[in-house]
Amino acid sequence: MNVKLPFLFLLCFITYLNASAQYTEMINTNRPGGSQGAFSVGTNVLQVETGFSYGKEKHELLKTETNGLAIDYSIRYGFWKERLEVSLMGEYQSNKITDNRSAVSREYKLSNFKSNTLGAKYLIYDPYRKRDLEGPNLYSWKANNRTQWADLIPAISIYAGANFDFADNPFTPEVESTISPKLVLSTQNNFIGGWVFVTNIIVDRVTTDFPTYGYILTLTHATNRYFSVFLENQGLKSDFYSDQLLRGGAAALLNQNLQVDLSLTYSFKDTPSKFYGRVGMAYRFDMHNKDEYLEDKVNKELDEKEKKDKKQERQEELTPEDNGEQ
Repeated sequence: MNVKLPFLFLLCFITYLNASAQYTEMINTNRPGGSQGAFSVGTNVLQVETGFSYGKEKHELLKTETNGLAIDYSIRYGFWKERLEVSLMGEYQSNKITDNRSAVSREYKLSNFKSNTLGAKYLIYDPYRKRDLEGPNLYSWKANNRTQWADLIPAISIYAGANFDFADNPFTPEVESTISPKLVLSTQNNFIGGWVFVTNIIVDRVTTDFPTYGYILTLTHATNRYFSVFLENQGLKSDFYSDQLLRGGAAALLNQNLQVDLSLTYSFKDTPSKFYGRVGMAYRFDMHNKDEYLEDKVNKELDEKEKKDKKQERQEELTPEDNGEQ
């Protein structure tokens, strides 16, 4: 199946970010979409994100019908630098399958981990940092409240991880237990009006016989401070499994550390077709005590003031105390 980037401008990052720093006042989560935003959770922040999915699959060629139950999870922790986070992400799937290829239907179950990935993400470019240091345009309200060409320049991060796949797993391509790499290039644009656009370019399991290449496009809109909606398109290309998925849903902030969400996933193909509903939540254990961005800004202003004071003192030393002296 050819993976084509359809012109769907779609979403993730359910919380609209104040991108002046990695750490945000409100919880910053990747849910309920499948993409990763460019920004981390912030130093000394431990965040747990999880969801429960239930749905149906139907495979036209194999003549099977499946009732599927899945649990996905993500544990994220920011340390050392605001730009860096480590994470453990995975999904456990349990399927009840009905095989209709014979006169008498046969039922059986399959259960295992679809993925377990340990990795790290680092923000390599943040265009919003420089803009916030420069400050707003004091002469034009209009210029500060409209989309500008600079808004098209995204924040960029790189994720590198290792997949841990178990032997005899029906949801992974390799027969034996394997460890394989996963790489994700993430970009994020924060637009005026509460719009956030995230893209992921994914290279997965490239050291195995079944490498996977894909993308995710995610568009989020924060209708207010506490409620967001999203739309997302994901494409996958592999000899083991290829698909085009469409997701949509909403999320609500119950407080600054807790978010709940609801979403639907639909597959465009029929080998198998998929339709899943998912409910989830994200909770943040906030131990953040240092905002690098704000402190950097304050330190810069103090350094400039100190240089200015020293220059003024030097000028006063060179000025004669008695103007009458020659």
